[in-house]
Amino acid sequence: MHLYRKLVSKRADDGAEKDLESGIDHLLQQLKQVNCHMQAWVSSGGSEIFSHTLTRHQEILQDLTQEFSRLCSSLQAKKEHASLLEDFREFGRTSLDMEEGGSYGQALLKEHASISRSTGQMDSVISQAQETLGTLVFQRSTFGGINSKLSNVSSRLPTVNQILSAIKKKKSMDAIILSLVASVCTFLILIYWLTK
Repeated sequence: MHLYRKLVSKRADDGAEKDLESGIDHLLQQLKQVNCHMQAWVSSGGSEIFSHTLTRHQEILQDLTQEFSRLCSSLQAKKEHASLLEDFREFGRTSLDMEEGGSYGQALLKEHASISRSTGQMDSVISQAQETLGTLVFQRSTFGGINSKLSNVSSRLPTVNQILSAIKKKKSMDAIILSLVASVCTFLILIYWLTK
C-alpha cells in the first residue's frame, strides 16, 4: 500500500500500477478470508481476547479497503487529467501544423482522434454519473418505503397519536401553571419589598 501511495503521488506511467493494484487486491481478499475464518472460530466459542483481535482486524481491513479505493480513484482522475492535457497539447500541435502549412488531412485525422478520445472519456464520466443516479434513486425508493411504513403504523395505531397529543396538552398546561406560580411569587415578593 505504501508503494502504491508513492506511485499515485508521483504518477509514474510505467504500467507498474496494474501489478500493484492486482497484488493489493489479492492481499485484501486474503485478509478478508482470514477475518471470515476468525469470525467463524470466535462465533463457535473462541475467547474474548480473540474477539477484540477480530474487531481490530476488521477495522484494519475496512480502513485499507477505503484507502485503496480512494487511491485508485485518485490515480484514475490523474490519468484522465493527463489524457485531457495530452489531447489539448495535440490539438495545439495540430493547429500549429495547419498554420505552418502541414498536411490538412493529417491534421484533421489527429483532431478526429483527439475528439474520439475525449468522447470516450466523457462517456465513462456519464456512465459513472448514471450509476450514481441509479444508487440515489434506489436510496430514495428505500426511504420512501420506510416513510410509507411509518405512516401505515401511525394510521394503525391511532391511540398512540391520542396519547402523544394528551402528553403535549399536559406538558403545555404544566408550563402555564408553572409560569403563573412564578409570576404570583414574583408579584408577592415585589409587594413585600415595597411595603417593607
